[in-house]
Amino acid sequence: MANPIQEILEKQVLTVAKAMEDKIDDEIASLEKLDEDDLEVLRERRLKQMKKMAEKKKRWISLGHGEYSEIHSEKDFFSVVKASERVVCHFYRENWPCKVMDKHMSILAKQHIETRFVKIQAEKSPFLAERLKIVVLPTLALIKNTKVDDYVVGFNELGGKDDFSTEDLEERIARAQVIHYEGESSSLKVKSTTQVRRNVRQSARSDSDSE
Repeated sequence: MANPIQEILEKQVLTVAKAMEDKIDDEIASLEKLDEDDLEVLRERRLKQMKKMAEKKKRWISLGHGEYSEIHSEKDFFSVVKASERVVCHFYRENWPCKVMDKHMSILAKQHIETRFVKIQAEKSPFLAERLKIVVLPTLALIKNTKVDDYVVGFNELGGKDDFSTEDLEERIARAQVIHYEGESSSLKVKSTTQVRRNVRQSARSDSDSE
């Protein structure tokens, strides 16, 4: 006796396969209809996109993207987040957990040139630590358009141990959309739950006014 559930599943698979096949056929048909002028337009568009991306990469490199560097003053922190659209800042102290984080940050800085990866010593940055409520170290501040959009606090979200992989950290940062990620996890396509945003430029202004 045939299994009705199996039959339903087989029909669904065939339906999906047929839909994909039809879509591919439509795309092939569209390409076959292109004449030389259409192809030239596509080539020009692609060249413009490549040129634009090359210019972006050149600018990113000039700003320090592609390497993991240290910020030595709070003033420099504000300059960095103002210059780069996406920044991951590691608030650290000289201890083993922070050194573990350094290792992964160095790797990701090279892999994600679109984002600036930096570190700053928390104990020497009292204003920032207070404003951004940095308590546990290491803490990563994930910044977009000068706003701290999310935090990675300690290793709690990375398995709770120091043997997490660079990919684990990469996926966690990607949830805040601070890096471009091509992984398979569908959860990364949805922004994480409501985040506390703090405009660091406003914080700096408020501090200046209080003085």
